Amino acid sequence: MKNIKLLIISILLISCNSRKNTNENDVILTQVDSIVNINKFNGVVLIADNNNIVYRKAFGFSDLEKNQKLKEDDQFYIGSISKQITAVLILKEIEKGKLNLTDTINKFLIDIEQDWVNEVTVHHLLIHTHGIVELDEPLEFELGTKFSYSQIGYGLLANILEKIQGKSFERIATEFFEELGLQNTFHPDNKNYQNLVKSYEENELRELILAEGNPVEYVAAGGFISNVDDLLKWNILLHSGKILNPTFMELMKTRYATRVHPILETLEYGYGLIFKENEENIQIGAFGYSPGYASANYYYPKTKKHLIILGNVAISLDDFKMTFKTHTDLMNLIKDEQPLE
Repeated sequence: MKNIKLLIISILLISCNSRKNTNENDVILTQVDSIVNINKFNGVVLIADNNNIVYRKAFGFSDLEKNQKLKEDDQFYIGSISKQITAVLILKEIEKGKLNLTDTINKFLIDIEQDWVNEVTVHHLLIHTHGIVELDEPLEFELGTKFSYSQIGYGLLANILEKIQGKSFERIATEFFEELGLQNTFHPDNKNYQNLVKSYEENELRELILAEGNPVEYVAAGGFISNVDDLLKWNILLHSGKILNPTFMELMKTRYATRVHPILETLEYGYGLIFKENEENIQIGAFGYSPGYASANYYYPKTKKHLIILGNVAISLDDFKMTFKTHTDLMNLIKDEQPLE
């Protein structure tokens, strides 16, 4: 009889906790709606709880001229979120023994005539401490002494991957996305994407104008195309250890340099992933910006939540904190949630 009573009490406690968690989720999702609407966000927001989607909505338009409404599965340029993908491709070559973090550029690229090719390593390229500004110019600063956010460094990483695999970076990326089942993620030279939305920027007169064409010179640094569903798949695979073994995943989350970020101020930088000091196990991910496309992709290890925001209308470009206000407001909301006991 005593065991039956204990069982009934346990069931009641579980039921109460379940209702409590449902109510808390409802409150949070109402707050998400409020933040998005107040900020007049144009784009798609996805929130997943322990890999289950709890919020997935599209707001605004994919084509302002035609008043064409956004769809939840529409595709966007993801900007610097691309860097973590490139970093993973590099780390996978290291896993295979075909590359080392300490390898210098000259081991793979022989057409650069600057002396720094004998000194700059793969590690320097991954963490933006190389000082390269142009391929035919000296370093901007002494190697390894500063952090200077760079697109060209990730372009060189793509060149190294091409040399190792004997394929174009477009082919390398396409095969990788196919292997992972990311059917809505593309290198822009692969023209199979069909739902890429238009993007818009606010000009000096506060008018929205079309931002045309592929805006990224170095695709490996910021030019991949994806949607919220594929980025959730990517997060789940990455942070569950399905793509890299735990040792290499830890390398991605390790602090190598400190960056003064235009939105989040002082940040720690790993391999394509950013986080506040001592928060790599609380909130970790990346922002992305390509003209008109403002994005954020974050994972919250303690609560097992994912937050993915893809926008295609960029306002207040003179103050990126306002451009990304929806993103940071939602990030703060999710970050403040407490893990379940």
